[in-house]
Amino acid sequence: QVQLVESGGGSVQAGGSLRLSCYASGYSYSMRCMGWFRQAPGKEREGVATIRVGDGTTYYVDSVKGRFTMSQDNAKNTLYLQMDSLKPEDTAMYYCAAKENAGCGLRPAWYNYWGQGTQVTVSS
Repeated sequence: QVQLVESGGGSVQAGGSLRLSCYASGYSYSMRCMGWFRQAPGKEREGVATIRVGDGTTYYVDSVKGRFTMSQDNAKNTLYLQMDSLKPEDTAMYYCAAKENAGCGLRPAWYNYWGQGTQVTVSS
């Protein structure tokens, strides 16, 4: 069983930055894909950024390209999401997720391990 624990959320003004962290434990070494997803009130969960663990290939949703950067530290079993130039529309609960099978796209339904989430609020 894989456990994912997010941290780093908070409240910032538009234009500010936050860095989210996701610590993975358990059988995390067997995960082939990890990623960040978000869900705003009244909206469906959407993929923000995902990574193919083996070679570091990343995928981003268009709305965050050039502003968000995902990285991984395998020695620390930690996934990061650096969020710069934050906008009010980035406000959401952010979740870390992982999957064992190949196919590291942005569809939430493909991922079967989830953290509890960390709230990000961006004020204008």
